[in-house]
Amino acid sequence: MKARGGRWIEHWDPEDETFWRETGERTARRNLFFSVLSEHIGFSVWTMWSVLVLFMGPEYGLTPADKFLLTSVVTLVGAVVRVPYTFAVAVFGGRNWTIVSAGLLLVPTVAAFAVMEPGTSFSTFLLVGLLAGIGGGNFASSMTNINAFFPLRKKGWALGLNAGGGNIGVPVIQLAALAIIGAGGGPRVLLGVYIPLVLVAAVLAACFMDNLTAVRNDTGAAKDAARDAHTWIMSVLYIGTFGSFIGYSFAFGQVLQSQFGRSPLQAAYLTFIGPLLGSLVRPLGGRLADRYGGARITLWNFVAMAAATAVLVAASAAGSLALFVAVFVVLFVLSGLGNGSAFKMIPGIFRNKALDKGLEGEAAVAYGRRLSGASMGLIGAVGALGGVAVNLAFRQSFLSSGSGTGAFVAFLACYAVCFAVTWAVYLRRPVVRTPDGTAGPERVKAELSHAEV
Repeated sequence: MKARGGRWIEHWDPEDETFWRETGERTARRNLFFSVLSEHIGFSVWTMWSVLVLFMGPEYGLTPADKFLLTSVVTLVGAVVRVPYTFAVAVFGGRNWTIVSAGLLLVPTVAAFAVMEPGTSFSTFLLVGLLAGIGGGNFASSMTNINAFFPLRKKGWALGLNAGGGNIGVPVIQLAALAIIGAGGGPRVLLGVYIPLVLVAAVLAACFMDNLTAVRNDTGAAKDAARDAHTWIMSVLYIGTFGSFIGYSFAFGQVLQSQFGRSPLQAAYLTFIGPLLGSLVRPLGGRLADRYGGARITLWNFVAMAAATAVLVAASAAGSLALFVAVFVVLFVLSGLGNGSAFKMIPGIFRNKALDKGLEGEAAVAYGRRLSGASMGLIGAVGALGGVAVNLAFRQSFLSSGSGTGAFVAFLACYAVCFAVTWAVYLRRPVVRTPDGTAGPERVKAELSHAEV
């Protein structure tokens, strides 16, 4: 491993077990740690409006529908910027872009600090919410960067830990809001806490992270990933997992206030629990996928998500707060598990495509890394759009019936579709037999190709 100016690493071969044991693992873990820190702050800034709206009482003049629209806009921008953030790693380097993307978080944080008071127009809040969306991009660049540092056999754990550590930014800012509300503080106190944290994340990335020369700017990778059907199939599955997680993170507190009449403090006591557990369990989803296969874990996870959602429909219709909160927390946990297992599938899918093309050794690794890294940004972006759909579904449900029941019925249908897609594409194996009745080579090849997915 040879470094040149600007903390660039010239040689990086994590699939070489000797290299990995002697130098690679230590360097990869260090970059993972500081990548998680930056992504963590990014998630907090992205989802800060999920708690800022709890501070916005009647004096702000916003209806529940206005608040759901506001959080939908924030989620939308966070989804869209994930695409350019993915490819920024190849253009600028993982370390360099982490510094820039962390520093950019000052813009929405300072802007929200400036306008957060009664009398500010709804259009101004929407504009500042647009700025907060850039925090959602940090996930895509971080995942693309860390994907290049770890060998395939470790990617499920590493990507799960990276994403889970970032996702924890959601409950952390909600816990901070709870403490501030409980102490009688206002929203500007919360924002004032995060401004110096943004600076710390940028400085630490500059001091301790590295760039990989192997991750080069490759516009062809983006085109190839966009043309590959698996990119869009996995995007659908990621809508069901991460789209649920981020959408519910934004909407949970508002549902408690609008449907169950909870005060801001009462809602804040409950909203952080689901995102916290969902974030903590995400690495477990990756670890289970490493052991049993991402497709299998993802499939049964959708079954469990559908069952939990069916119970939520009943709890919502009956107005049972205790059951509603308990099952909603379970749904958060399942979305976290599914996030980890679904992302583990991506490197395996493209590694298997390389083998199908006859590539071997480093050529297969390079092909898989190239396309999986490019596809992650697209998959992450489309998946985050699921969060927009969640908030818009809640908005329409409350406008139509005054409750979230209708939205939960729609989510139930979504999980059924995700289950069917996972089974049909990644687990259903055609039986191809030779004339003597034994399984033919196509069957054997199918079973081998699904072993890592």
